[in-house]
Amino acid sequence: MTPSTVSVHRCRFVDYNPTAITAIAFPPLPLPPVKGKAKETGASPQNFGVLAAGRANGNIELLEWSGIDRQAQASQAWVAKKVLPGPVPSKVDSLVFTLRSRRCDFYDVPQLKDLRLFSAGGGSEILEWDLESGGIVRSISSQGGSVWSMAANPSSTLLALGCEDGSVRIISLGDDSLTPHRRFDRVKSRLLCIAWGPPMKKIPPRREAGEDSSEEDEDDGWTDTWLVAGCSDSSLRKFDISSGRVLDRMTTDKARGERTLVWSIGVLGDGTIISGDSLGSVKFWDSSTCTLLQSFQTHGADVLCLAIGPGGKSVYTSGVDQKVCQFSKVPIATAPGNLSTATSFHSKWVHTTSRRLHSHDVRCIGIWPPYVPLISNHRLPALLSRTAAPILVSGGLDMSLVICPCALPSPDLDAVNPLRSGIVSTFEDAYHQRLPYTTGMSPSVQVAREAKLVLCRRDTGLTIWKIKKNASPGEVGLTDLEASVNDQGDGWEKLVDMQLKTRTNLVACAIADDGSWVSASDLYETKLFRLIHVKNEVRPKRVKLAGEAGFTAAGATSLLFTSDSSKLIVGACMGSSLVMVVDLKGESNNSPRVLRSFEQHRMRDVVVGGNTNRAMKNLPGSFDANGEVHHSEDESSEGIGEMTHLHSFSAPSVASTITCMATSMDGQWLASADTRHRIHVFNLDSVQHHCALPTFPHAVASLSFDPGSPGTLIVGLVNNTLQVFDVEARQFPEWSYSLSQTSSSPFSHLHDPLLGICFDPDLTSGFDADVGRRALLWGSSWMCKVKLGAPWGSSSSSKKRRRESRRLSLAADAETQKGADTNPVSWNAENDPNFRLVTRYRPLLLVEYLGPGELLVVERPLVDLLSTLPPAYFKATYGS
Repeated sequence: MTPSTVSVHRCRFVDYNPTAITAIAFPPLPLPPVKGKAKETGASPQNFGVLAAGRANGNIELLEWSGIDRQAQASQAWVAKKVLPGPVPSKVDSLVFTLRSRRCDFYDVPQLKDLRLFSAGGGSEILEWDLESGGIVRSISSQGGSVWSMAANPSSTLLALGCEDGSVRIISLGDDSLTPHRRFDRVKSRLLCIAWGPPMKKIPPRREAGEDSSEEDEDDGWTDTWLVAGCSDSSLRKFDISSGRVLDRMTTDKARGERTLVWSIGVLGDGTIISGDSLGSVKFWDSSTCTLLQSFQTHGADVLCLAIGPGGKSVYTSGVDQKVCQFSKVPIATAPGNLSTATSFHSKWVHTTSRRLHSHDVRCIGIWPPYVPLISNHRLPALLSRTAAPILVSGGLDMSLVICPCALPSPDLDAVNPLRSGIVSTFEDAYHQRLPYTTGMSPSVQVAREAKLVLCRRDTGLTIWKIKKNASPGEVGLTDLEASVNDQGDGWEKLVDMQLKTRTNLVACAIADDGSWVSASDLYETKLFRLIHVKNEVRPKRVKLAGEAGFTAAGATSLLFTSDSSKLIVGACMGSSLVMVVDLKGESNNSPRVLRSFEQHRMRDVVVGGNTNRAMKNLPGSFDANGEVHHSEDESSEGIGEMTHLHSFSAPSVASTITCMATSMDGQWLASADTRHRIHVFNLDSVQHHCALPTFPHAVASLSFDPGSPGTLIVGLVNNTLQVFDVEARQFPEWSYSLSQTSSSPFSHLHDPLLGICFDPDLTSGFDADVGRRALLWGSSWMCKVKLGAPWGSSSSSKKRRRESRRLSLAADAETQKGADTNPVSWNAENDPNFRLVTRYRPLLLVEYLGPGELLVVERPLVDLLSTLPPAYFKATYGS
């Protein structure tokens, strides 16, 4: 077979701008029971909790660990699960997870259903979020002005707020409520940060003879005694919980008579208080005497955040100077006073190392597993003693989360690197990993293939560009359209810039292939626009939807037009989990109307074959501990057909969020996936539910139908593995078994997760009679063409191939800077095995075919984003 050449539109004019990361939160671990012994139930499916990241535009991203079944390693680490859109306008300054029930198992990692999430955005309101639907459950006013800081007590029963008026407000979280509890004495200073002291064992009251002492009538056995707050008047104040009065005051240094701001604070299990201030100092205080123990001048500017290691023997600080500093607690030997006195040891904090992981200010930092603030002689959770190294997560103005293993050096035990970024897992020597900035559950950039339009979704607006250059297939060189945003390029033209009136930030958008329709949605409403093309102008016109009542009142997490632009598929949000089919042609007055709503994604138990004892878990294909699918040899297509017919019955509903959808090229099939890893297939010709796939152990990252075989569905999972499903036969084809094996997939070790799958619309391009069609897979920093029916190759480890790829990439970039066309991207089916990465385009927002042999690549280089930020405190210079 001759090498296939693809002409590429390299687009960098799309002005998608992610916002800064301002807050990070991990779920707390439950406190151990005071009496009795906790039993390890093993109910938690993994050792890593959910990660919440708040952004400056008010959005909160929920990320889940990509490993399964207590796997200690996962190359993709945390991947986006869903996005909670923020109200317009809003921001996120503080995030706090609490446990919904105090009876959570001491050994298990809390799941999303066991958690409550609270946020503060610089105003006086505290918001509680619905983690399933994405909306706001309730809000409460601090009654003390702007909320500067927020912290939950270790038992997740109280929430402390540091307010503008100098008072600490306590909010009660008992019985799933959010009510004011009490107010502490007011001080003449803002409370910039706040932390709870270690919990103490509650002294049980005396019981008379014969009185029932059942454990159910007792509380959880822990009580809080004090908390500490960092103030804006160069001091720290310690408050008594029972009286609400100030117990003591600790004073920091001042510079030139100006007040020092204490930005960050933390408390260890032995009562040691740690603070970071605007002078760049990190101080350790004795809470019993409120005196200074040690002070380190390790930062050149404000220390904005700090985190405590899971064992309480390490502390990490960061701030404006971009440095992440590690402090370790080491034993120091004391020489004996005389021969009869033995050598004694005491602990001392030492600044061990510093690393610059970010290019701009670091606003937040967190560690998994989180620190459990217990006294040293109490038994710690078994989770903290396992072999996986802790992971440090940080975020700031450079818009990306950075994760890094942070194990302490130990001569006895080498901790496993959870990120698979190397063997070393200590903070000083381990490789860090930058997570790609997410665009939400739905891609922020969409393309209309026939009309050659590019649609970009912003917080509350839409922008449409027209690609004017034609790249004929097979031409020598790539057609690169790399004009800047301010200068109008010859190859592109901005047509429409829409600013929408929404209640929250936009969640999803879509554009029809013929360029006649555009749809966008926030959390509460889906808007549909008809694009009227008049000469060189495009005029959007709002179109009202008819049909089912209340449709316009529901938002959508996923929007999709069919290939013939005759239908709009809406994946409704706000917990409804409905898949709505909208006919855009209409019967009267050409008005779009809702044809049908499917409720399969909101059903808890989907029963097959009319037998209430047989659910989706009995569908063909089972998964082992590594997430690999195994197929039994006695599975027949007839049996599968009987099993996969679903019947609606009065089953209890369940909240889920539709994450992605795909339609076949002929418009017959629709596939949709949700956050519970379920995939349903619908027949759009008969507007009926067709079948359901087995629930995969990993979340679904992408869905795509092969245009050459419209009944073949390609499922991409977040661990970079593929599953191929024959929709018409309702089974997994035998030729695809090798693709589904996690151990043999070369993609499983790539750190950036799979984002999309696309096919060349030319049905003859890339077709091999022996191995079938080729699919183009892409992530944030890579692209790869894969033959679906061929076994995996192993060329990714070849040093020669990596050097050649690097040489071509450097040559292409040099030619691009000169304004000349670069070499074409080609894949040779005879000489190359079934795996070859192209890494010259990054970071990628969209990869899609516009036509036969014509590929659109949308990039948003990190350098362009950083150029819009204010100057950094430290900038590395060559030779320094």
